[in-house]
Amino acid sequence: MSMFSGMNISASALSAQRLRMDVISSNIANADTTRDTYVNGKWQPYRRKEVVLSTGSGSFSSIFLSKLGLSDAGSGVQVAGILEDNSDFKKVYNPDDPDADANGYVTEPNVDILKEMTDMIGATRSYEANVTALDASKAMLMKTLEIGQ
Repeated sequence: MSMFSGMNISASALSAQRLRMDVISSNIANADTTRDTYVNGKWQPYRRKEVVLSTGSGSFSSIFLSKLGLSDAGSGVQVAGILEDNSDFKKVYNPDDPDADANGYVTEPNVDILKEMTDMIGATRSYEANVTALDASKAMLMKTLEIGQ
């Protein structure tokens, strides 16, 4: 285990949570976008996106040894991908809208502002927790260097 392992793990989490906040912000900004992609001769609304996080990839042997308590396989977090949410779009009755269908319904994005704000709070708190962990690692490292002088 490296002297900087704790800092590296916190740094990877900070990057992942920052990306998560960026994607959530994009979802909120496009909550009313009814013309995002052109599919089969027809405009589709914006489709909500989600960030998928996973543990940092480690070799089989390092993970195996960590389960035995013989080494540390902590390698942080990484972004596994950004996926589109395939839930149904919302239908809103508004016959005056230029995007309304023959029955007067407008297809709107599958973005729920309340859910996005809840996710944003979670991402922000996770980011703050990792800043605190990074500061603690830095303080311990600085204390160690002071003892050695």
